[in-house]
Amino acid sequence: MKPKLVIFDLDGTLLDTLNDLAASTNYAMRTHHLPEHTIDEVRRFVGNGVSKLIERAVPGGKDNPLFEPALATFREHYLIHQYDATTPYPGIMPMLRRLKEAGKATAVVSNKFDAATKALCQRFFGPLVDVAIGESASVARKPSPDTVIEALRILGIPSQGAVYVGDSEVDLATAANCHMPCISVLWGFRDRECLVGHGAKVFVAKPSDIF
Repeated sequence: MKPKLVIFDLDGTLLDTLNDLAASTNYAMRTHHLPEHTIDEVRRFVGNGVSKLIERAVPGGKDNPLFEPALATFREHYLIHQYDATTPYPGIMPMLRRLKEAGKATAVVSNKFDAATKALCQRFFGPLVDVAIGESASVARKPSPDTVIEALRILGIPSQGAVYVGDSEVDLATAANCHMPCISVLWGFRDRECLVGHGAKVFVAKPSDIF
């Protein structure tokens, strides 16, 4: 059965957000006199939400008394600068248009905080994405199935009618927890070797390969 709903991760799947995430991370580090990080280091830090990103960036993580101030600084800076360098990956917009023309529903579930998730989806995708859900106090972040379950509830589509598309081990675990097939993209924040090591079976090398 072909899916009625395609559920996407956001960072590393639809949007190349790495440069803006790194810029806000390093702004928070500089502000609190902490060591800055390379793009590749930040690439390894992302995937589990903003709190985990800053926990990994701050020496000593949550045990460091500067963790909470650095997290607050990151959030403030990122909400202002999240559009500076972020852009959809090549081929994403035609792919989303094709899905809508085929009558598919689309959703985004992200570990990015909810306000940023909704703002980015509205700015870049508008009506091409039906539902966007990010991390919040009321919904557990991935790999918990909660954000996916909420998207299914809003759209009135059972899990058997959906497929999940993501770029990381977190996405693979999320799909598994939802008993849903997962398509792993190869243009995102994790390489094929990492994805295979976490059980990926289905890959796409470009957005046009998604249905």
